[in-house]
Amino acid sequence: MIVPTLQSRHPSPRGTQRDTAVNVENILMQKGKDVATIRPEVSIKRAADWLRAKNIGALVVARDDAVLGIISERDIVRAFSQYGEPVASMPVKDIMTHGLITVAPGDDLNRVMRLMTRHRVRHLPVLRNGKLAGIISIGDVVKRRLDDLELETYVLRDVYMASH
Repeated sequence: MIVPTLQSRHPSPRGTQRDTAVNVENILMQKGKDVATIRPEVSIKRAADWLRAKNIGALVVARDDAVLGIISERDIVRAFSQYGEPVASMPVKDIMTHGLITVAPGDDLNRVMRLMTRHRVRHLPVLRNGKLAGIISIGDVVKRRLDDLELETYVLRDVYMASH
């Protein structure tokens, strides 16, 4: 089951700060839209190998074009703690997270941060018209936020220098 992305009920007027706010699409354009996926019947060992090989923290579980869930390093660690070594041969579908929290390309960064915090997740699949369009991680959000703060610091410094 996929939790649908909620759209804002209160669109902002044109020309406000919200129009220029960083959104998911901006981040995907910078980082790329490739998403590592895995089929639900693949073993957890193969999923762990794939995470290590790609140097990523989560895989979207999909069959054909349908997004079924997500499996993260955290899911695998918890499964090893609960089931022991036999977990390696279990299929991904047995431990993946169902009922995904997703975002849309137009969602702003503040919404993404609130969702990640409220639901305690580190990866959010991005859906466009119900189809997988990318994935955004807490690392992507932090990087973008740091870039924005650095730019703001330079602008404020320049304004201060120009006024003195």
